[in-house]
Amino acid sequence: MEWDWAFVLEILPTLWDGFKITILATVLGSIVAAVVGLVMALLRRSPNPWIGRTSGFLIDFIRGTPLLVQLYFLFYILPGLGLTLSPLTAGVIGLGVHYGTYAAEVYRGGIDNVPRGQWEAAKACNLTPRQTWINVILPQAIPPMIPALANYLIAMFKETPLLSAITVIELMNQARSIANFNYRYVEPMTMVGVFFLVISLISVVGLRYLERRFGRLS
Repeated sequence: MEWDWAFVLEILPTLWDGFKITILATVLGSIVAAVVGLVMALLRRSPNPWIGRTSGFLIDFIRGTPLLVQLYFLFYILPGLGLTLSPLTAGVIGLGVHYGTYAAEVYRGGIDNVPRGQWEAAKACNLTPRQTWINVILPQAIPPMIPALANYLIAMFKETPLLSAITVIELMNQARSIANFNYRYVEPMTMVGVFFLVISLISVVGLRYLERRFGRLS
C-alpha cells in the first residue's frame, strides 16, 4: 500500500481532535495523580498503624494490577454497583489513581530526605503540624521530586491509548475508526506514532531541563 499524502491531510483534523482529548486526559490525570499521590504519601506516614498499613496496602495493590483492568472496573463494573462515569471521567480517574500510587512513593522519598533538623527546628519554633508541612517540609521536599514526577507524566501520556478500551475518543480511537472505515491503516497509525513521538521528544527536552534545574537540589 502506497503512502497517500492527500489522505493524510484529509484525516489530520480528525486526528487532531483525538489528540486534544489525549492531552486533556493527560493533564487532568496528572493533576489527580499529584493530589492522590500526596494524600497517600501523608496517610502512609500516619502515626496510626491501621491508616499507615491500609494506605500502604492500597498503594501496593493498585501498582500491582494492570491499568487496563482498573479502567474496565471503573467504566464497566461500577455502573452495576450504582455509579456510572462518563468515559473521559473514568479514564482520568483511572490514570490519576494509578499513577498517583507511583507519585506517592516519590513524595515519600522526597519527604524522607528532608533533614531531621528541619522537623526539630519547626517544633522549636512552636509551629503547628499544618504550618510545619506547608511552610517547612513540602517547600524543601517537592523541588527535588519534580524530575521524577515529570517522568511519570510522560509515562502517563504514553498510556492514554488504553483509554480507547473504554470508548474515550482519543487519538488512538480516532485513528482506529479512520482505519476501519477507509480500510487504510498505514497513514492513520503512522500519524499516531508521529504525534506521540513529537510530544515525547519535547517532553524529554523539558525533563532534562527539570533535572538540571531541580536535580541538584536532591
